[in-house]
Amino acid sequence: MHGMLGEPTPPDTDVARIDRVLARTLSEFADVPPRLVDAMRYAVLAGGKRIRPRLVYATGRLAGAPCDVLDYAAAAVELIHAYSLVHDDLPAMDDDDLRRGRPTVHVAFDEATAILAGDALQALAFESACADGVDPVVSRQWVRLLAHAAGPGGMVGGQVLDLEGETRPLGIAEIETLHRRKTGALLHACVAMGAVAGNMSDTAVATLDRFALEIGLAFQVHDDVLDATASTASLGKRQGADSRRGKSTYVAVLGIDAARVEARQRLAGALRELEPFGEAASELKAIARFVVTRDH
Repeated sequence: MHGMLGEPTPPDTDVARIDRVLARTLSEFADVPPRLVDAMRYAVLAGGKRIRPRLVYATGRLAGAPCDVLDYAAAAVELIHAYSLVHDDLPAMDDDDLRRGRPTVHVAFDEATAILAGDALQALAFESACADGVDPVVSRQWVRLLAHAAGPGGMVGGQVLDLEGETRPLGIAEIETLHRRKTGALLHACVAMGAVAGNMSDTAVATLDRFALEIGLAFQVHDDVLDATASTASLGKRQGADSRRGKSTYVAVLGIDAARVEARQRLAGALRELEPFGEAASELKAIARFVVTRDH
């Protein structure tokens, strides 16, 4: 097994665990401007569903990896996620003023601080992925997976396509490509990072890879439905923001009912991929179901 042995963590404590890990990670600074640290902590420690770290832990346990090693990967993916939200909310991007029920980072601080806080969180994520407590072979794979998910072939490229979708209608194939990059790439990395931290056959890894691709799309389709149907209070961000910006979404192209069907079909496909693992994959199945039943 790669990494260092540690105590197993029951799945119902994963959110509390990653919150502690993140709080510790964001307190271990020396000679860093306090305003920058405050903005970073504001962006990361505001709660959230922590779906990405939960995927890391659940897949890692399935692969037989110890949780004290998975902590580093779980922190890394959540730091990347937090950075992406800070930058997505900026006036030059989605221009949102509300996130998780409170002002976005550039509103609470200022635009320059938000940009720099996002940059710092991204860098800190890679520092976590190659921490001393992780086998260097695993670290190398984690860094590659994270870089690909966050880079031009992943989130950044997806954000460019998302902005293009505000200026011209995108077809359903283009929307799928957009979301496989902007949202799905990081969700895929979460599963892959958990898998490579333990011992799994190539066949098992390939199966989890297909699961991750399906659940990434299911997540985004349901997100589009929530943006069109849930309240601002429930979402913690402005309801209907995608429609007001003229974004190309699954709902815009398919309609709400058909988008809901699409999300359920993607979920069904994801769950089929987990069948070979049996009960051992129960945590991943529960997360997958949550992805398309959540109300925010």
